[in-house]
Formats: sequence, structure tokens, C-alpha cells
Amino acid sequence: MIEGHLGFRVLLPNELETFELIAGWYFDEWKIPIEKTISKLEKITLDDSQFQVLTILGDRPIATGGIYHHVGLLEKEPRFNIYKHWLGLVYTDPDFRQQGIGTKLCRSIEVTAKDRGIREIYLFSDTAVSLYNRLGWAEVEAVTYGQRTVTVMKKEF
Repeated sequence: MIEGHLGFRVLLPNELETFELIAGWYFDEWKIPIEKTISKLEKITLDDSQFQVLTILGDRPIATGGIYHHVGLLEKEPRFNIYKHWLGLVYTDPDFRQQGIGTKLCRSIEVTAKDRGIREIYLFSDTAVSLYNRLGWAEVEAVTYGQRTVTVMKKEF
């Protein structure tokens, strides 16, 4: 059960300590190299059309995710490069999963995207399609991505 105030904020440039925390999460969860995540966060925090949101409980960071121009799927399926804004790398600390935090984080990211003039966002998933359907996302198509079949989804504002 969540106790305390849940807050959301967009990361700012040069928050190296927070970049390192997120990089550790992404490495542990998806084996994304730490240097790659830090480099990506350094770039997107300087670009108003991309951003990373941090979820904080009290003063403890517990979840993150963002809107990016580049996601791994685009390397395997370049035809999706026509879509410019991708929700991705939504992560919640294992101690706080199954409490609705990821849903609240996604909603915060959507509000931020809309506030920045972004009118449609995309994602791909193989594990949370039903969750995103409940959150108002529409399925675009299923594609093979490595050993998985993922569903590309879209949300318009």
C-alpha cells in the first residue's frame, strides 16, 4: 500500500545522480548498458520534444518512464520511424509494483506530452497490452521483435 505523497516531475539536464539511478534500474530490468542510458538521458533532457518523468514517493524515487524519438523497435522496423513520440522504458521499483503507480506515471507522461503540444504518442509492448487498452490506447499492429511478438499501440489527444 502506498503511504505518503506521490509526485511526478520531469528530469532536468545535469541530474547525474538521478540519471545513474535510472541507468541502474534499466540495467537490472532490461540489461540496457548504463552508459547508454546516461547518454540518452543527457540528450533528451536538453530537448523539449522528449522527456523523462520521475515518480517520487515522499523523497524516494520509485518509478520512471518517458517520451522518446528513438526506441529499439525502430532499428528492426524502420517503417515506424514516421511516428515521432514513443512512450517507453516505464519502470517501477519492484517493491512498489502492483499498486497502480505505473498507471499514474503513464497518465502523468501523457499530460506532459499534451502540455508540450504532442498530439499522438506510440508504444510497443508484449506484456502490458491489456493494461494499455484499459488506459485508452488503440492497437495499431502486432510485429515480430526479436524472439517476441509485440503490439504497437497509439494514443491521440
